[in-house]
Amino acid sequence: MRSMRFILGVLVGLVALALAAALFVYWFDFATGVAAASGLGALGYVFLWLAFGANLLLWTVVGLLRLGEDSVRSAASRRRVARAGRAQVEPELERVLVGAGAGSGPLPDTVEDGPEPTGNPVATTDADDGPADPIDPEDLSIAVVIPAHNEEPVIEAAIASALRLFARWDVYVVSDASADTTAEIAAGTGVNVLELLNNRGKAGAIEAVVEEFGLTDHYDGVLILDADTELDDRYVEGARRQLAEPDVAAVAGFVVSEWKPDERSFVGRLISAYRDRLYFMLQYLMRFGQTWRHANVSFIVPGFASVYRTSALREIDINPRGLVIEDFNMTFEVHHKRLGRVSMNPDTKAYSQDPFTLRDYYRQVSRWTLGFWQTIRRHKLWPSSFCAALVLYVFEVVVVSLVLLATVLAGAFVALGTFGGDAVMALPFFEDGFTAVSAFLPLSAVLIGLFVPDYMLTCLMAMVRRRPSYLVYGLFFFPVRIVDAFLALRTIPKAWTARSDGRWSSPVRAKQG
Repeated sequence: MRSMRFILGVLVGLVALALAAALFVYWFDFATGVAAASGLGALGYVFLWLAFGANLLLWTVVGLLRLGEDSVRSAASRRRVARAGRAQVEPELERVLVGAGAGSGPLPDTVEDGPEPTGNPVATTDADDGPADPIDPEDLSIAVVIPAHNEEPVIEAAIASALRLFARWDVYVVSDASADTTAEIAAGTGVNVLELLNNRGKAGAIEAVVEEFGLTDHYDGVLILDADTELDDRYVEGARRQLAEPDVAAVAGFVVSEWKPDERSFVGRLISAYRDRLYFMLQYLMRFGQTWRHANVSFIVPGFASVYRTSALREIDINPRGLVIEDFNMTFEVHHKRLGRVSMNPDTKAYSQDPFTLRDYYRQVSRWTLGFWQTIRRHKLWPSSFCAALVLYVFEVVVVSLVLLATVLAGAFVALGTFGGDAVMALPFFEDGFTAVSAFLPLSAVLIGLFVPDYMLTCLMAMVRRRPSYLVYGLFFFPVRIVDAFLALRTIPKAWTARSDGRWSSPVRAKQG
């Protein structure tokens, strides 16, 4: 059975790759050939920009540079370990002989040198070691904070996910005025539970539990885990390894959309597939480069499963007034206050539950984009490479969204004239407008120029994930992308006119397990 699945996966990957290659050849020929012959050669490059973006190209190149440096550092580290292993025996014998000759008594046969239990409530450091000594990742203590509001269907699974990797006394659930049994379920697992009577929102809940239990005084790091998120088995190992680097202020979790098609409707599967493609591109092709130690310009430490060093967390204003979400603001605080760098590697995976309905998707994306613009409003700009990268990103988001929506509207106008018949053409001024627009932007250019490169990306994701169903869901990704572009523009003025209290709005949930 396993062999059959492997063979089918390989076949799906080959078919998807062949389809992507064929689409690229067809699209490239159209963009540089047919369009150029029609005097629309520049339009092909506009379509290319709309499909992939300059930021994605820039940070993909930077990411490749980082990958090269990481490979060199890893190889050098392995050589150092090998040399240390070869040189280990003789120094050990020398220390034994000196100790015996000095009359200091026999040395113990074994030394208990393993890591402290995960549940040690106080993070201890040895002051005699000095700042130059490297940090052992196993010595880093991490608290898990799970803010929740009406998360009855998923809270038990999130806690179980944390308890696979942490001791019970290191897990802290804060129920923010939940009207269901969220707090009771959490208490039944034996973890620490704080129940708030007044709805403070996620940021307020995090702030409350950190203060109530004094987490920044008792741990080296605090992991903020959403109630609909499950940690990968290697998450803690990866987070500790990154946090062991002294200049790291925050470890950004690597989000993976959970894929449970049997539990979702067609719309729910479409949203998960779309998010999977989006997360893959943003993390591997953009944030991987942005979190290179020589760049450090990532503007988001996602709040679903990320770790903050407690020395940095003390300096962060977690819950400023007027913001709808907390993660953009906390990331900007790290950069603005120069608290350290943001680190991200694919070894800190966590699986997040995406919205099940278009209504919840619309509300979630609205909240995310509004929070982004609100954070820019609050922090403004300051001289830094971070702000330079931010300006480049914001410029492209706004321009691409405007051009994309304008192109789609023009395409809809041309389609109306093409298929509407004489009744539509008889409308005042319509025929003149149709003639002018269709001459510059024929319907075939919109369909081929915009849809084909978007679907080409979906084919590549179907190959990477070995999920043939993506080839079906991908037919509907472009309309979802139009919704994203619309919300990116719609929330800009709201960020300067609307005040938010950050309170929760519970989406549709499915029980995990």
